[in-house]
Amino acid sequence: MNTVADLDKATAPAATGQTRAAAAPRIKLLSHGFSIDHPDPELGEQLMADALGVTDRDAMHGILRQLVKASVKDERPDEVNLGFMISMVKSIKPRDSVEAMLVAQMVCVHVMAMRCAYHLANAQDVARQDSAGRALGRLARTFPAQIEALNRYRSQGEPAITVQNVSVQDGGKAIVGNVTQHASVIVSDKNPATAVTAARSVAMPGLSEREHEPVDAGREAWA
Repeated sequence: MNTVADLDKATAPAATGQTRAAAAPRIKLLSHGFSIDHPDPELGEQLMADALGVTDRDAMHGILRQLVKASVKDERPDEVNLGFMISMVKSIKPRDSVEAMLVAQMVCVHVMAMRCAYHLANAQDVARQDSAGRALGRLARTFPAQIEALNRYRSQGEPAITVQNVSVQDGGKAIVGNVTQHASVIVSDKNPATAVTAARSVAMPGLSEREHEPVDAGREAWA
């Protein structure tokens, strides 16, 4: 007969494994570089690669080196800034190397924008205010452009939406084309006669009766 203590012992390793898998890895800055601060080096590298959205070890270390350099504060890499940047990358969840590079740039642009905002707030003369203000404006415009680029890249793999058996009544309007920014609509009808009838029901302003004749001819061809 299993006791509560026995059940606790049985589930403890699984719970520990889940906690380790869910924990976000951190970077320890060293005098000669950096290291992934994790009790299991192999697991730490895997967690970091997952957080950055890459599968290659060299790509992971390359992005980490770039983030370390971008985290510099007072001419030295800053662990607090670096931890924030890695956390933001992980929260956006890049899905491949292209997204990993773009998300890393987004995080760096945000950090730089906040630095410019700090310099602007503490500027002691007009020249420094202008310099910080212009830099902040450029970075602030770049960030939403990066978000749009990421959304466009991610939408490339979205499936098309298919609408079938569409009928248009008298006085109605049919719109065939892109109905959203990132989803294309395909209108199809398995019944050819219904499709031709629907086409005849759509008013085309500016067309003469003669220009409508090919539609009637098409209907007779389908019959």
